[in-house]
Amino acid sequence: MTAVVTEAVVTATDEHTVRRVGKIWTLIRKPGFLLASIYVAFVVAVAFRPGLFTGQDPYATDPATAMQAPSGSHLFGTDVYGRDLWSRVLHGSPLTIKATLIALVIALIAGLGLGILAGFFGGLTDSFLMRIIDVLLAIPGLLLALSIVTALGYGTIPVAVAVGVGIVPGFARTTRAEVLRVKTLPYVEAARAGGASWGRVLLRHILPNSWGPVAVLAVLDAGVAIIAIASLSFLGFGAAPPAAEWGTLIADGRNYLVTAWWLSLLPGLFVALLVLSLNHIAKTFQELNR
Repeated sequence: MTAVVTEAVVTATDEHTVRRVGKIWTLIRKPGFLLASIYVAFVVAVAFRPGLFTGQDPYATDPATAMQAPSGSHLFGTDVYGRDLWSRVLHGSPLTIKATLIALVIALIAGLGLGILAGFFGGLTDSFLMRIIDVLLAIPGLLLALSIVTALGYGTIPVAVAVGVGIVPGFARTTRAEVLRVKTLPYVEAARAGGASWGRVLLRHILPNSWGPVAVLAVLDAGVAIIAIASLSFLGFGAAPPAAEWGTLIADGRNYLVTAWWLSLLPGLFVALLVLSLNHIAKTFQELNR
């Protein structure tokens, strides 16, 4: 009997491994996914080591080379003070990417906590927490973030906190829906019938099997957070000058769109490609999980 059970477990493990390898090969065969992943990896690497990809000082001014068009010596051209725009975009990555990571951590911790409490305990707890989430969802995310950052003050950290709070409701609802779905599956009921406590069932069965859609949402909301952080920086709520946040760079060039189109367009394209890449990665993962 023990041998039969062991063989069944090994077979199930082998099948799981085969499926995982099959999914990896499916991803590798998608050129769009590979290009998006490479670009995201490049931006993340830039966020932690921008000096590896440019030798220009992002704050060094040179009036003699002000507002030069993109060229071999200045890939994105120069701004009104003669600063290299490519270098400023790269050195602005740490501020925006780290703010995005802070926002996602806040959203994951708060959203997972609320979603687990609502879905796992149900009843009055579920009703009370979901009404709070419904109120937050009724407020546009950017407007909610704008209200929070106005109360907290200007700067990268307040912007990150405000954006993180703004995307909490989506994580909470997704987590709740997955917990409710997994909680009724046969293997959860079997674990309970076998004497496992609710805490063990939650940690060993419900949470690991609820993580997939939440992870996809995290990748998707990373793009949402980047857009929100750049938008707040564009409006002047981000780091103070001469810090090179992406939204600030786009805002600095908006008065020169006719004479120096690259000042806003190229940083904007840099951000847009990152958001589109994250969306493509999230949609690919979503298709694999179906």
